[in-house]
Amino acid sequence: MVQTSTGQPGRQDSQRQPDKHKPHAHHGHHGHTHHHHGSSSIGIAFFLNLSFTLIELVGGVLTNSLAILSDAVHDLGDCVALGLTWYLEKYSQKQRDAQYTYGYRRWSVAGAVISSLILLLGSVLILKEAIPRVLHPEPVLASGMIALACLGVFANGLAVLKLRDSHSPGEKAARLHLLEDVLGWIVVLVGAVVMWFTNWTWLDPVLSIAVSLFILRNVLINIKSFSRILLQAVPDGVDLDDLQRRIEAIPGVSAVHDLHIWTLDSSRHVLSLHVVIPAESSRADLLNIKYAAKDIIRNHGIAHDTLEMEYADEACQLECC
Repeated sequence: MVQTSTGQPGRQDSQRQPDKHKPHAHHGHHGHTHHHHGSSSIGIAFFLNLSFTLIELVGGVLTNSLAILSDAVHDLGDCVALGLTWYLEKYSQKQRDAQYTYGYRRWSVAGAVISSLILLLGSVLILKEAIPRVLHPEPVLASGMIALACLGVFANGLAVLKLRDSHSPGEKAARLHLLEDVLGWIVVLVGAVVMWFTNWTWLDPVLSIAVSLFILRNVLINIKSFSRILLQAVPDGVDLDDLQRRIEAIPGVSAVHDLHIWTLDSSRHVLSLHVVIPAESSRADLLNIKYAAKDIIRNHGIAHDTLEMEYADEACQLECC
C-alpha cells in the first residue's frame, strides 16, 4: 500500500516529474503587498462603518424611526463581520502547527457564524417592535431620516470603494455586505422622502420589517452554508460523481473507494481517496496513475489531496470503505 500526499512527494517521485509537480515559489513581495493593502482597506472600512453605526443608533432613537434602527442593526452586524474579517485575515495566514494541522483558515468561518447570530438576534428584536407599529403608527422625524439615509449611502459607499480591490473570500464577503447596506439606505431614503410629503408614518415600520426580513433571509442562507462547511459536506461546485468516474477511467485503475471531499473555508478544498491498481502493476504504472489522478483532482478545484494506492491483492485497512 503506497500513500501519497500533495506537497510531500518522495525523492524518487520528484526526480521523475521535476517540473510538473514542483510548487511555484512566487509568493514574494508582490503577494505580501496585496495582503497588506487588503488588511488596511478592511481596517478603514471597519472604522467607517463603526463610526456611522454609532451615529445611526443615536439618530434612530432621536427620529423615532424603526427603519433607521433596523439598518443600524444590519450595520452593527457588518461591523462585527468586518472586525472579525480584519483580525482573522491576519490570523488565518498563520502556518499550521501541532494543534491545527490544517492551519487557521476555519477561524474565518467561526467569525462569520458569530456575525450571523448577531444579525439574527437584532432582526428578531426589530420585528418584535415593528409589527405592532404597523397597526399603531407613531410619528417620526422624516427630515432627520433623510439626513441619516444620505449619510448612510455616503459612508457605506465609501467603505465599498475601499474594498473594491478585494482578493480574499473574507474581503469579498464583507464588500457584498456593505453593498447590501447601500441598497438598504437607498430604500430608507426613498421611504423618508415619501413620508416627508405624505405623512404616511406607517411606512416606517413597513420599511423596517422589509429590511429585517431581507437580513433574516440572507442570514439563514449563510448559516446553511456555514453548517455545510462545519459538517464537512462536499463543497458547492464540486461534482463528486464526475470526479470519481474520471479517475476510474484512468488506464490501469481497477477501482476507487473511500473518496472524501470537504472544504476548510469554502475556498480551499481537501480530498482523500483510495485507488486500487492491478497486483502486477509496476512502479512506473503507479506513478503514471497517481499523476493522472492528481491532474483530474486539480481540474475540479481541489488544492490538497491524499491518495492511497492499493494493489488489488491486498486488503484495505479501513472498515468503513
